[in-house]
Amino acid sequence: MEKKTFYITTPIYYPSDKLHIGHSYTTVACDALARFKRMQGYDVMFLTGTDEHGQKIQDKAADKGVTPKEYVDNIVEGAGGVKDLWKLLNISYDRFIRTTDDYHIKSCQAIFTKLYEKGDIYKSIYKGHYCKPCESFWTDSQLDENGCCPDCHRPVYEAEEEAYFFKTGKYADRLLQLYEENPQFIQPESRKNEMIAFIKQGLQDTCVSRTTVPWGIPVPFDPKHTMYVWVDALSNYISALGYENDARDGFEKFWPADLHMVGKEILRFHTILWPAMLMALDLPLPKRVFGHGWLLINGGKMSKSVGNVVDPVVLCERYGVDAIRYFLLREIPFGNDGSFTNEALISRINSDLANDLGNLLSRTVAMAAKYFGGTLAPTGVTADPDAEVTALIGETPDKVAAAMDQLLIPQALMEIFRLIQRANKYIDETAPWALAKEEANAPRLQQVLYNLCEALRCAAILLNAYLPDTAPKMAAQLGLDPAGLVFANLGYGKQAGYTVRKGEALFPRIDVSKELEELAKQDEARKAEAKGQAAPAQPAPEKSQEEPEAQEHLPEITIDDFAKCEMRVAKVLACEKLPESKKLLKFRLFDGERERTILSGIAKWYQPEELVGKQVAIVANLAPRPMMKGKYVSEGMILSAADSQGNVTVVLFPDSVKPGSQLG
Repeated sequence: MEKKTFYITTPIYYPSDKLHIGHSYTTVACDALARFKRMQGYDVMFLTGTDEHGQKIQDKAADKGVTPKEYVDNIVEGAGGVKDLWKLLNISYDRFIRTTDDYHIKSCQAIFTKLYEKGDIYKSIYKGHYCKPCESFWTDSQLDENGCCPDCHRPVYEAEEEAYFFKTGKYADRLLQLYEENPQFIQPESRKNEMIAFIKQGLQDTCVSRTTVPWGIPVPFDPKHTMYVWVDALSNYISALGYENDARDGFEKFWPADLHMVGKEILRFHTILWPAMLMALDLPLPKRVFGHGWLLINGGKMSKSVGNVVDPVVLCERYGVDAIRYFLLREIPFGNDGSFTNEALISRINSDLANDLGNLLSRTVAMAAKYFGGTLAPTGVTADPDAEVTALIGETPDKVAAAMDQLLIPQALMEIFRLIQRANKYIDETAPWALAKEEANAPRLQQVLYNLCEALRCAAILLNAYLPDTAPKMAAQLGLDPAGLVFANLGYGKQAGYTVRKGEALFPRIDVSKELEELAKQDEARKAEAKGQAAPAQPAPEKSQEEPEAQEHLPEITIDDFAKCEMRVAKVLACEKLPESKKLLKFRLFDGERERTILSGIAKWYQPEELVGKQVAIVANLAPRPMMKGKYVSEGMILSAADSQGNVTVVLFPDSVKPGSQLG
């Protein structure tokens, strides 16, 4: 019987000379999903790679005095580059594609020619706005209120050149029908609503070639043109499977993709342009596109220019690869923005990995060695606490699998650690040290320790997808072959007996105060270095007198520190009710620098449509707070006033006050 297949992709990454922990987030999540599917018996194709063409690369290479190919080769293949980082993080990709690969170029040229011959690509003149950082074209109506890119809110420049266009607008109705008939195609749900709104405002045809950017794939029938980078990049998902080339294979086996995992900032390309291209090519569409949030630091997106980049290599060297993988997978509410802080990282390591997991293993192994010379077998002498533990061993795999099917990775880990925490409680309930005082209790004591080993064995099998270094270490201390960490061996009683071996602590506990002091010193040094070296990629927009220069952010605060608040004006871009709450409204706001999400308990007094487009006051430096059991993260607070009857009025500002203006 042929295995079921699972094809998962990360976005192919723009080669950056400074990779940060945010780059790692998506790939680690995809790796966990790929490993889990392999453990379930699927034939998995996990694709990642690098997007190497375009104006940004061309300009950076020129700045360094090298060719674009030399520039990307060093970043991708060189020491400390993309491939080295993925190796460090234990990324188990099956294929790595570079858009400079010959076979990919061949596929892209064939795709472009097919679309042209079908009449879906035509030549015209492009006149409009171009955002270099996002590599996106925009019309006048699509720019933000400051005349900047609506995605990154940085300046655009005027562009006019001969270009080829893809008839994206032709597929607007089919795209809307796709979303309606396949509600799982775009996730999370809020992202789908954004795409529907984008299409309904009038879907423009897409510029798909340049004559002013030679660093790209030449249009085969008009070589003075190079392909627009997004047409090139999106095609990687099928060129890597051998579509229109002989160098790769697997298209018939793995396409359509089961999951494209992308950052929310590039979701539009993956859910509008990409499916429209596939429709034009008469190819099946991917089954699901998931747009996850950003990993924020101090409330803002990581950026080398502001000196808030967190180096994953440094973190892995300091805490271990699995500790970093665990933090990314457990701490970040999947689909929403998450926050990285040193305090949160150390807390997860100490509480979950050192106290819960590491302590359970070391206590169990130590007691088995002390009381039975390390060798255990079930004796059948049971008592009341056993039933709950053994039942949980049986139930946990299905709960974890259900969470992973829904891409709820933090919840999957919560289920595994619920078993681990229950096993720790079981030690307190059964008190093995007390049983050991009476020789007559030996059969009962041995059964207790066997049950604990079974809980650890189940946890090790399930954790193998998330912590691929730690799970084999657990197996070794339990006296098991790491090759046996497979789904077929899940279930209570599958192991006849144990011969345990003491080992080193999985995750030594960290002295919080000393560690934070050391990390603070490192952060200051890194910020100082960034200020000394960083230069803006392009001039900042001129500021009016009403638009203040960007301020240094205050530290994150709690409610008790409210007097230290940094308050700003923010524009409401979107507002919606939450089906899980009668009190909360979910806002997407632009605060003058970036978009953020805030949940506010004002649903009783306002309908969402009343507030869209309004200017509100927010507390900008309130620490991001998980809400609704971690499903959402609220990145601030909206200011309002309540009268003596408890009626709430939101503080509003006229449109003449620019987003980002400081209150005080």
